[in-house]
Amino acid sequence: MSNLLFICSRNQWRSPTAERIWCRRPGFTARSAGTSPRARRTVGVRDIEWADAVFVMEQKHRSQLKAAFPGLMHYKAIHILDIPDEYRYMDTELVEILTVSVSAILGIE
Repeated sequence: MSNLLFICSRNQWRSPTAERIWCRRPGFTARSAGTSPRARRTVGVRDIEWADAVFVMEQKHRSQLKAAFPGLMHYKAIHILDIPDEYRYMDTELVEILTVSVSAILGIE
């Protein structure tokens, strides 16, 4: 089983959508969190330690994780999805983008 961690800023739309999609897939567990102190759920050390792969929505999230958790992030694969903050939770287009892009990174169909 692979543990997938999805990160956006406020953990409202993009990362919770990814979590919902991927926690339903056999062989995967998923979590989501945000980098902002105002996030619904702020990313923490336990999240990073738990994750086999970390997916961030934008480059700035990768930079924020590396700054906040320099020792931990050194050993983690961080994948930048380049998904702008212009979608709502479970938006059809967002679901498609997340399904296709994460599947490609993980090498699955």
